[in-house]
Amino acid sequence: MTGPVITGVDGGSCATDALTLGHWAAGLLEAPLVVAVVHPAPAAIGSGRVDAEWVADRRAAADRVLDGARATLGDPPGVEYQVLASSSAAHGLHDLAELRQASLLVVGSGAAAPASRLFPGSTAERLLAGSVCPVAVAPSGMTTPPGTHGRIGVAYVDTPDGRAALKSAARLARRTGQTLRLVTVVARGDAALPFLLGSDAERAFLDTARETYEEALRKAAQAVPDVTVEWEVRSGDVVETLAELTDVDVLFCGSRGYGPARRVLLGGVSARLLRRARRPLVVVPRA
Repeated sequence: MTGPVITGVDGGSCATDALTLGHWAAGLLEAPLVVAVVHPAPAAIGSGRVDAEWVADRRAAADRVLDGARATLGDPPGVEYQVLASSSAAHGLHDLAELRQASLLVVGSGAAAPASRLFPGSTAERLLAGSVCPVAVAPSGMTTPPGTHGRIGVAYVDTPDGRAALKSAARLARRTGQTLRLVTVVARGDAALPFLLGSDAERAFLDTARETYEEALRKAAQAVPDVTVEWEVRSGDVVETLAELTDVDVLFCGSRGYGPARRVLLGGVSARLLRRARRPLVVVPRA
């Protein structure tokens, strides 16, 4: 997709994080930035009637949120600000992303997020259950845009969803000149092997798995032209290991490996990463 980067804000404590990440991504992708606020759609209170005063109040509140977003961004040229009426924030942002064929949809973490950690609110969780474009979630307290480490991380597995994540990350890396870092995590033996298999068999299994993953990573690196790629296989708990990656600017991961194509559907790893990761996380739909 070549459409805009859409950033949803609600005036909450994590809105600045979403704006920081969205503005950075739009600049790198050379895409328009759309800052969107969703307010409740009018609710009928009788036959053909709505509470006009309530509707006006909600619209005014949304306009104030946009004023705050303009102040945060410094009102740079080329940014579009849009107020939407919908049954929910997630529904409104989803419809806008589909209508505009968005390149990326960016939201902040929920109000309960610990400092420097991801923790999706209800809007992010709903968007991540069927979005038509990649969804990026900014960690709490991200006051400066990514770019410090010069690497874009990819949680890579040799599956359609893993390859989709790699493709999206490579697109960003070509724009930035940053290095792609592919990471595959071999789960601990007790998570990957049948009970009472034996330590020798466990070691043999892990050695074989590591060789298989290393070969897949080599092939993936060779398949990405015009980008510097480094890769590694780590051992440990998959989610904990990926969540503690702090030397990348942003981490890409794939959706669940089944379900409708071109939709974000959280799998076990991506869902748990959204409550643990320290870096901005981009979840990519299946191709």
